Amino acid sequence: MTERSEIVIVGAGPAGIRAAQTLVVAGLHPIVLDENIRWGGQIYRQPPAGAGFTRTKQALYGFEAAKADAIHNTMAALLPQIDYRPETLVWACDPKQLHTMHGGREKPVPFTHLIVASGATDRVLPLPGWTLPGVYTLGGAQVALKAQGCAIGDRVVFAGTGPLLYLVAYQYARAGANVVAVLDTSAFASQVKATPRLLNQPATFAKGLYYVGWLRAHGIRIEQGVTLEGVDGTAGVRAIRWRRDGREHTLECSAVGWGFGLRPETQLADLAGCRFVFDELNRCWLPERDAAGRSSQPGIYLAGDGAGIAGADAAELAGRRAALALLEDLGIAAPVTPGAPDAAVIERKLAGIRRFREGIEQAFAMPEDPSVHWPDDMLVCRCEEVDARTLRDCVRHDGVTEINRLKALTRVGMGRCQGRMCGEAACHLLAQVSGQTLAQVGRLRAQAPIKPIPIAPMLFDENVAAIPEEARDE
Repeated sequence: MTERSEIVIVGAGPAGIRAAQTLVVAGLHPIVLDENIRWGGQIYRQPPAGAGFTRTKQALYGFEAAKADAIHNTMAALLPQIDYRPETLVWACDPKQLHTMHGGREKPVPFTHLIVASGATDRVLPLPGWTLPGVYTLGGAQVALKAQGCAIGDRVVFAGTGPLLYLVAYQYARAGANVVAVLDTSAFASQVKATPRLLNQPATFAKGLYYVGWLRAHGIRIEQGVTLEGVDGTAGVRAIRWRRDGREHTLECSAVGWGFGLRPETQLADLAGCRFVFDELNRCWLPERDAAGRSSQPGIYLAGDGAGIAGADAAELAGRRAALALLEDLGIAAPVTPGAPDAAVIERKLAGIRRFREGIEQAFAMPEDPSVHWPDDMLVCRCEEVDARTLRDCVRHDGVTEINRLKALTRVGMGRCQGRMCGEAACHLLAQVSGQTLAQVGRLRAQAPIKPIPIAPMLFDENVAAIPEEARDE
């Protein structure tokens, strides 16, 4: 390693923390950039210091309390040996340099080696009424509970599909919130059929069964194999409608938490120039990587859910594996850490987790052709107020077959969320109307800034070139 080598890790969740730990044991001192106030990522999110409420880790994380504690304690022990920068948003990437925002000020962070552990976000498929106040993604509902100590409403329905659906419902009910129903779009028969693959991770499978059993035992209504029709209300949520076995049902509620699993946050890898491939398991485009986490770009490594959804256990393993690959590329011997798996063991465990993941996708498959029944006047892109009719007309009349062309003509995905909320929905609609597959319509190319940033402070930042005086009035 040369004196000028600078190692940066983006993300302080399970993957980022285990990567940092491995590098520190080897004698290196990485920079760790974290968008959150405190380390732990989404799954092990900590309440802000001085938040004004106290809940034990057992209450916050349930069966995962010991793992959360281990992750939190590991990072706490690393702090004197790393450059940890919380509340730091990475919003762009140039060759060998990240652009970050902290405290309203922009600061470039150069790197020679980069581990991207950017995590995941909610997979959103819109439904009529999804823009009403009181409708939250499952991840947003979880943040409210863990970081702010509150529920999203006094009569909450959780809808969609995936393991997170039952986990968040369980966490809310255990915290004392009034959960009136769980509406799962996946059929029970599909979940039973997936059991052999799910048994690749028997402990995780057992926890899932426990959540469902606990919810039923406490009188919480669970409906499976439903088709979500919409959320009703004017100034806020009043009720949710769904269809099952040809009959429509309505249930009064004050809030809805909904989502269809998770999707990787890949924008940073895209801006870094990583090559992408379509992954049939995740049903999306993912940055290409080898078994060790190396991307197509030398010196850039990918770990955790940001490179493919696999869960917290896999993220820890992948974070360590990426760090081991980085050390190997620097010519540094892998550190001997008691109890920590070596590269071969990690890759074997990750292969087993992938088989479990195949079972999850079989058990909780996304609805087929979800856009078929979307009404024309339903907003698909709330930032730019683009409805389904506008997208359909563009595809039919202008012959659009590629998602970035649809973006250019309609502005879908050009708003503040940069396609996080609407991108996948737009791809589904384009595929359905044009008669193509998701892989064929392509992917939305990332644009900087990948998340909203304040512009005014940057105009006066010494790190940003000043606007020439003659151009200020133009």
